[in-house]
Amino acid sequence: MLIFPTQEIIDSSFVKDYEKTYQESIQNPEAFWEKIAKELEWFEPWKKVLDWNYPYARWFVGAKCNIVHNALDRHLKTPTKDKLALIWEGQDGTVRKFTFGELNDEVCRFANGLKSLGFKKGDHVSIYLPRIPEQDIAMLACAKIGLTHSVVFSGFSADALKNRIIDAESKVVICANAYPYKDKIIECKNNVDEAIKDCPTVKQVIVVKRLGATGQAPSQPTNMQSGRDIWWDDLVSKQTTECATEVMEATDPLYILYTSGSTGAPKGVVHCHGGYMVGTYITLKWVFNLQPDDIYFCTADAGWVTGHSYIVYSPLINGITTFVYESVPDYPDPGKWWSLIEKYKVTKFYTAPTAIRALERYGDEWPKKYDLSSLKILGTVGEPINPEAWLWYYKNIGCEQCPVVDTWWQTETGMHILTPFPSVPLKPGSCFKPFLGIETDVVDNKGNSVPANTQGYLVIKKPWPAMFLDVYKNPKKYREAYFEVIKKEKATGVPNEEAKMPVSVSSFDDFVYFTGDSAKKDEDGYYWIIGRNDDVIKVSGHRLGSAELESAFVSHPSVAEAAVIGKPHEIKGESIKAFVILKQGIQPSDQLKQELVQQVRKSIGPIATPDEIEFVDKLPKTRSGKIMRRVLKAQELGLPVGDTSTLES
Repeated sequence: MLIFPTQEIIDSSFVKDYEKTYQESIQNPEAFWEKIAKELEWFEPWKKVLDWNYPYARWFVGAKCNIVHNALDRHLKTPTKDKLALIWEGQDGTVRKFTFGELNDEVCRFANGLKSLGFKKGDHVSIYLPRIPEQDIAMLACAKIGLTHSVVFSGFSADALKNRIIDAESKVVICANAYPYKDKIIECKNNVDEAIKDCPTVKQVIVVKRLGATGQAPSQPTNMQSGRDIWWDDLVSKQTTECATEVMEATDPLYILYTSGSTGAPKGVVHCHGGYMVGTYITLKWVFNLQPDDIYFCTADAGWVTGHSYIVYSPLINGITTFVYESVPDYPDPGKWWSLIEKYKVTKFYTAPTAIRALERYGDEWPKKYDLSSLKILGTVGEPINPEAWLWYYKNIGCEQCPVVDTWWQTETGMHILTPFPSVPLKPGSCFKPFLGIETDVVDNKGNSVPANTQGYLVIKKPWPAMFLDVYKNPKKYREAYFEVIKKEKATGVPNEEAKMPVSVSSFDDFVYFTGDSAKKDEDGYYWIIGRNDDVIKVSGHRLGSAELESAFVSHPSVAEAAVIGKPHEIKGESIKAFVILKQGIQPSDQLKQELVQQVRKSIGPIATPDEIEFVDKLPKTRSGKIMRRVLKAQELGLPVGDTSTLES
């Protein structure tokens, strides 16, 4: 099924002829990215666009820059200074607005406050804030003066926070006293107090008074330890709005962000100023066809990479207005997001498939209550989207007028990798093809391309500007987890595992970045993400992706969401068990189970017949909306569930 863009979209798109432009971009990717980089401002130019030294790629080597200069400083010389940069609405209806000039003033004040406390270039800062403007301000202030920030999602437990502070060796923790979450009050300062008992590197805790300043008060007084804790307002009230932006190497660290993936302990992904700036800048601009009058609403939290790249940095670099809502999509009712789109005349909307499916469960009548005609482009991020949810989003939110750009990327990639452009024909459920200048493929375990419609490993074949620098304090993990899983066969036919891996290569013959995802390409070259490699279920020798199975379940009109795991089976190797959430008003029954079995058999084939179906009210998910299938599997098999710090419930 192909859905074609309107002529208006094609005419206004930055990328009108994808195939021609893509081929030109990969003939000389360094020249392509250098041209993009020249659209931004640098203190000193680069001596070399790209330096590849296995397994590390370094972009714009020798250049001097700072991402905040492009996000804020350069706009102060233009009319953009007086344009709204950020509109924020709290759960209680409080609204705060900042022009680019006003946001710069707040960033400078807080940066000066950090300097007044003795913190300097190279120090690490943990930011443990809810979705409030100070979250963005703190990140920008750190980057402005050369501090490396490590944002930790504010819903994490004290133990999860402690582990991330210890690993990052942070000297400062920035938090709120408390914040509202639906009908609850989250006393997050208490978590900080508990966490840093075992964090000797922490010298200062800076506390934002989210509750108690006006309106709703925290349920208990905030504990402030003399000499260590300081109120944000007390710190910034003494500071000026003049602060020099630190000159950084393009390859200097910008932030550390901890990602759990689906297995193992969180790892610190390190991103830099220069290449990350270039990659995030152009992807948002072209994929969302940014226009000067856009009101852009990304529903992520800055505690995740989507928030870093596409709430804080890229929208500011592009000089557009971002809207941020503090709370969840269904509070106080399932029409909340749609009411905000109507109220603020949002033009570009970016959210997760999990949220779409959750809101779809409440029915079509909720979005129909609101005027969504301001929307021009819809986006999805975080996980594969099943065709049924895609179509519901396209029809009920986009009114069949808005392209849906289903973006695939990772914390490690920093920027969109596979993504449609608004001007291309779309296939519901497919994330289209690579962004310009990027080469990807679907391969077997020796790096050979697999035929069309064949499942394989998704890989990236050349370096890209926003790729991560390293895994913090763990270069072995960086090398082994990302660059040594897939080993190309040499021309001699000797696999790399039998040959010595070169320490340094001048070409990219040995570059294969392993994404950890399974995918397939169809006959038109469109990519379809099947799921994580560790989520693949092998039944009687047949490899079945969890995302594909789950999509089959969700295609049934009674199903809102599903998660599928494999269980050990004496004969088949693995059997399939599904955990299914039904739409409101639908009652579980044996008859419905049989319907779902037939639905899966029809969608995928008899080999995919589920052995067990369990109806549930909720699924374990990360805060970014990814289903934690390993937790379901561990619980089912009576095994330890491992690190659950990233779970929402």
